[in-house]
Amino acid sequence: MAERWTYARGLKDLGHGVYAWLQPDGGWGWSNAGLIVDGDQSLLVDTLFDMRLTRDMLSAMEDASGVGADHIGVIVNTHANGDHCHGNGCCPQAEIIASEASAREMVEVPPAMLAQFKRMGGQLGPAGSYFADIFAPFDFEGVEERAPTRTFSGVLDLKVGDKALQLIEVGPAHTEGDVLVHVPSDRTVFTGDILFIDATPLMWAGPVANWIRACDRICSMDVDKIVPGHGPITDKAGVRRVADYLRYVDTEARKRFDAGLDVRDAALDIALGDFSSWGDAERIAVNVDTLYREYRGDSVVTPVIELFGLMAEIRDAQRA
Repeated sequence: MAERWTYARGLKDLGHGVYAWLQPDGGWGWSNAGLIVDGDQSLLVDTLFDMRLTRDMLSAMEDASGVGADHIGVIVNTHANGDHCHGNGCCPQAEIIASEASAREMVEVPPAMLAQFKRMGGQLGPAGSYFADIFAPFDFEGVEERAPTRTFSGVLDLKVGDKALQLIEVGPAHTEGDVLVHVPSDRTVFTGDILFIDATPLMWAGPVANWIRACDRICSMDVDKIVPGHGPITDKAGVRRVADYLRYVDTEARKRFDAGLDVRDAALDIALGDFSSWGDAERIAVNVDTLYREYRGDSVVTPVIELFGLMAEIRDAQRA
């Protein structure tokens, strides 16, 4: 069960050459990763938001497994967000695998853009101040980018030594190209940001039904070690709780869409109840905006800076 592993920063040995790297508190940028080793082969599930954090993780992984950064054979990026791929350059020899959709998304928000937003900060108004605040711990200036060297769609079967793995594309959901990394023999799955545990899910892409189906797929697996993209190692009850949030927000947003409320008023109006204790609850702004796009049936995407401004406003309202 999940409680076998305390939620503290660092490497967790899940057994049989499988490791999870956890970064509390699981909020903005504080993502998880994993390592799978068998014989002389290894696969890294995601890197971290900057080079320093990734090097620290790789050092701990080498101490535990004997596999150093230069000997990581494969990296799988579960999706395009920088907190899961900006450390790719720390493993210069590794093959990098991602879904085709993720590879396309990665070029849209390069680390140089994040660095610029962070430098500008308050010059961009409340949105910029919020951005600079939540991403203050991370260094986007020194990122050595490495793009995927291999892409796929659907399902990709791999082997690490004698250990069989399956990469399962379940996006679009959180992003356009979300991927699960399933290790059947060890009853383990790394979910990327299909799962935020004790943290608010963030729906950049949708549709919401795809995300709920992804949760259902995880629950149908014969697994007892579920490593989320953010938050503590969980079990199927934790997966169902994420699906509950998505269903709840979908239901509440739809009511307000049908009543004619705009995204801002709907996001401010939705009472989160038990979900309000989850970190970064202001992400309701992005989730409602994405749901409204789905309800309208169009592809009009709200500029990211506007969404950060709305999240800043909602965070202030929640704290009042």
